[in-house]
Amino acid sequence: MISKPDKNKKRLKRHLRVRKNISGTAARPRLNVFRSNTNIYAQLIDDVAGVTLASASTLDKEISGGTKTEAAAAVGKLVAERAVAKGIKVVVFDRGGYLYHGRVAALAQAARENGLEF
Repeated sequence: MISKPDKNKKRLKRHLRVRKNISGTAARPRLNVFRSNTNIYAQLIDDVAGVTLASASTLDKEISGGTKTEAAAAVGKLVAERAVAKGIKVVVFDRGGYLYHGRVAALAQAARENGLEF
């Protein structure tokens, strides 16, 4: 019996395909999104130096309940506020192989509304 690849393997292939072309620098870090079933995480990464400049997730104390989409928007707002506090305005968006829809789109839109440009 032939087994077909699971969703996460396919997502990782898409993510690697995108990562061949985009990279974050100190001037323009990469806004990476990871989505699990229960939480969503966002990081600003300088790939040249290999450091995380700012991060936020639904596990942070500042993020309260609500739906998953509302929580994703709150994470987008929080990561944007932390980035602006560090003087970062322009980023490269890395959706991590996920569709730009639902929680990922809500995070991106909230980040844009709170001062990030991409």
